Amino acid sequence: MISAASIIFIVVGMIVMMVSNSMPTISRFGLAFLTGSEWKPADGVFGALPFIYGTIVSSLIALIISVPISLGIAIFLTEQAPKKIAAPISFMVELLAAIPSVVYGLWGIFVLAPFIRDHLGVFLETYLGWIPVVGQLFQGRLTGIGMLTGGIILALMTTPIITSVVRDILEVVPNTQREAALALGATKWETTMIVLGNAASGIAGAVVLGLGRALGETMAVTMVIGNSPQISASLFEPAYTIASVLAANFAEATDELYLSALIEMGLVLFLVTFVVNAFAKLLIMSVASGKAGAKNV
Repeated sequence: MISAASIIFIVVGMIVMMVSNSMPTISRFGLAFLTGSEWKPADGVFGALPFIYGTIVSSLIALIISVPISLGIAIFLTEQAPKKIAAPISFMVELLAAIPSVVYGLWGIFVLAPFIRDHLGVFLETYLGWIPVVGQLFQGRLTGIGMLTGGIILALMTTPIITSVVRDILEVVPNTQREAALALGATKWETTMIVLGNAASGIAGAVVLGLGRALGETMAVTMVIGNSPQISASLFEPAYTIASVLAANFAEATDELYLSALIEMGLVLFLVTFVVNAFAKLLIMSVASGKAGAKNV
């Protein structure tokens, strides 16, 4: 009981520490800290909106890319692939999750950024840049370092997590549902769609878990996103996330107000990640409880 309770004390202690150290900026700026768009530590002006914007947009890019790929891999491994093929692919997915984030960052600098600058960015600007409204996302300076690069790196890092959780969710769906569908004349793909429907809440939980991973990633994003506190419609422009600004600026934050601003952003990130992961856990538990109910029946 003491060991289990210590986890609660640690979490509460972290929250208390961040709240107490954030009081200078909370008392001075209030909610304006979250809505302000200027970040000038030398002048004592702190606005977290560019970092919140960068965190949300980069995470959304990651989900848009990683969710279809993760679902495809998980469906193939659980519903289609023979065991002798599924085993090595599953191992490779787990291996991707074990790669340190700094390695992803180095790969992003030396491989992904030049590819985006010379090929992908040119393609997107040529064929999508002319579209009204949407085209603004694909216009700007093509340096290879920016929001799009950070989002793709996050997609690579969230894919193994979403894939593993979705695969586990699909495996707990009772086989009786598959057998019943096949017995009624359903095709293999129609049976898979039935399984996906029954596991929908768990799959949503896996996506939310991936979102939580993307929100909190630090080193890899810091290396490729450009680290510029601005809000730009272009995905090619440099940006900042909450995690990356903490990693890049904490060492030089000698002023009390500057340090308080960084800690308050850490508090915001902590609370958002906590809520996201709790929501994902509830969705996954709903699938597990549904399986238990099916067994009882």
